[in-house]
Amino acid sequence: MIAPNPTLQTLERRPEFAGLLKENQTFSSGGEGVGESVNGWFDELMVQSGIRTPPAVWLGLCALSGLAFGGAVYVVTEREIMAAIFGAVGLIVPIVVAMSVRARRQKAIMDQLPSMAEEMARCARSGRNLDHAFMMVASDTPSPLGDELRISARRMEMGIDIGSAVGDLAARTGVSTLTMLSSALAVHQDTGGDLISVLERLATAVRDRLHFVSRQRAATIASRMGAIMMVIIPILVMSFYLFRDPNYMTSLMSSFWGRLSLWTAVILQVVGCLMVYRILSRSARF
Repeated sequence: MIAPNPTLQTLERRPEFAGLLKENQTFSSGGEGVGESVNGWFDELMVQSGIRTPPAVWLGLCALSGLAFGGAVYVVTEREIMAAIFGAVGLIVPIVVAMSVRARRQKAIMDQLPSMAEEMARCARSGRNLDHAFMMVASDTPSPLGDELRISARRMEMGIDIGSAVGDLAARTGVSTLTMLSSALAVHQDTGGDLISVLERLATAVRDRLHFVSRQRAATIASRMGAIMMVIIPILVMSFYLFRDPNYMTSLMSSFWGRLSLWTAVILQVVGCLMVYRILSRSARF
């Protein structure tokens, strides 16, 4: 029997055991401000994407990618402005890769969630208690959802109650639907009730939600593709003029109105990309 909610104590740091545990590296200190918001977003991205690389190493990869892109363009064209633009593009390439990995991971977790809830309901129907059923399902569930469940199971083996062990599943994965699972398990632990019915209803609700998201994405595909094309076309047009006439940027930057129009277009392009990303991320939120 697992001890119910024991008092946890902080172990004293000793030099002879240094290096056994990896430090939890984060950039956000929990303060307020734009910088702290960006740091917190980056920390969440690294955790939710499942990338095991330390955040500091991934940030160094961003710097190396920017140097590689900018340096390659400068060697080919010998133009500082072009090198700076492609260097900025290279800086965000690893971030885009991490965002893509997170999106695929979250979709895989959502696809696994109904089957996992049904499997836990079958374990509970066979007479096992909640803790035992959760540990069995955690050991049988494949990655990526199984990895997160096994973290919670290891916490339970150390004596933490199931409500606290699964309380941060949604934060670790970025899948808000997991809040329903953690709430259902915590409520059942505190008040009891028909856990089998709750888990079966959870599986049905998740399947209905996935079906709704699929229908929504199919109905709005034209609008989403139009928004993406509005972001890509200006970049393609600018690239065409630059490759057709290598002196185009010099002529444009030689006048005040040319510089003003260029930087205005860059600012509007960045703002438009952020707006499109915000709209698309909200429409695809699980």
